[in-house]
Amino acid sequence: MDENGLKSVAMLLQARGEIEARIADIVGRPLAHGHLSDWIAAQVFDIELEPGGGHAVDGWFRSGPLAGRTVNIKHYTRHEGLLDMVDSDELEHYLVMTGPRTAARPGTHRPWSIDHVYLFDAFELSEALRAYMRRIGVATSVRAEHWHAAEVFPRAAHAGYRLSRVQAAALEGFASAPAR
Repeated sequence: MDENGLKSVAMLLQARGEIEARIADIVGRPLAHGHLSDWIAAQVFDIELEPGGGHAVDGWFRSGPLAGRTVNIKHYTRHEGLLDMVDSDELEHYLVMTGPRTAARPGTHRPWSIDHVYLFDAFELSEALRAYMRRIGVATSVRAEHWHAAEVFPRAAHAGYRLSRVQAAALEGFASAPAR
């Protein structure tokens, strides 16, 4: 038995628990992956979150060019070209935050970060994917050109949405390799 390793892991998990409790106090929700990313997106993109969550619609934009539009918020620790999609007439947009594009080696740590943000029109994306016989659902494979056109951070490629300097600066704080 690795007693020193067990003691170290126990101490680190205790410290982690204290940090997670502090974050949960700030965001006002249990610190689960989805709750944290939803809260960050709500702050940066001025989204009113749906109480309770767990639905196709996580909330709606309160201001800007998408004011009043519904959104499903996703966060992935790596950008692997996959998107968990839902079939809903109520859903209008996907806001997808990802970590780096590089592939993680099996067994390596995937740090929580936001290196890229994408904004998809849910209906247009579903129609485009169905046009070339893609299955819509969990881990839907989305072609690189769709990701490219939907990017709003750090590259402003999306034709209908631009981040303010304040929004971009807020997102930069979550990057896996902070800007210098």
